[in-house]
Amino acid sequence: MALNLAQKKEVVAELANVAASAHSLVAAEYLGLTVEQLTELRKKARESGVFLRVAKNTLVRRAVEGTDYEGTSDQLVGPLLYAFSVEDPGAAGRLVQEFAKANDKLKAKIVAIGGKVYPGSHVEVLASLPTRDQALSMLLSVMSQPATQLVRLLSEPASQITRVINQAGQQKAA
Repeated sequence: MALNLAQKKEVVAELANVAASAHSLVAAEYLGLTVEQLTELRKKARESGVFLRVAKNTLVRRAVEGTDYEGTSDQLVGPLLYAFSVEDPGAAGRLVQEFAKANDKLKAKIVAIGGKVYPGSHVEVLASLPTRDQALSMLLSVMSQPATQLVRLLSEPASQITRVINQAGQQKAA
């Protein structure tokens, strides 16, 4: 179905708004997927906080102008599905990677994060990024480690004295 000019402007505005605030982008070839498979992919995308859209490449090129994803413009060729990570940087990578395991027709073509563009094979790297909760727990464990070591260091002399007194008491009893 052809879009009129107003609809095209609306699509570009929506994509530009999402691209301006997204953490990462994965563009994937979807040729050969059924409607049911795409519907399932869209459902999983909504659940994981990923903005998923099939749009004309020319509209996407206009939408990403002035954003971190501007470098992808020359690689937008063929039928592509665009997945923008809105909540956490690795969400789009995890979504595409997991869905591609069950559906070999979905192939990541472009991965973009932090203003840099990578080939589709880097989707595994993007998918391996920790979620926000995982990153916070890692940070917390790193921050609490020095305090834990200090408490162990301060309690060690007292436990050594206790062991010496206990050993002396056992020797006298023997």
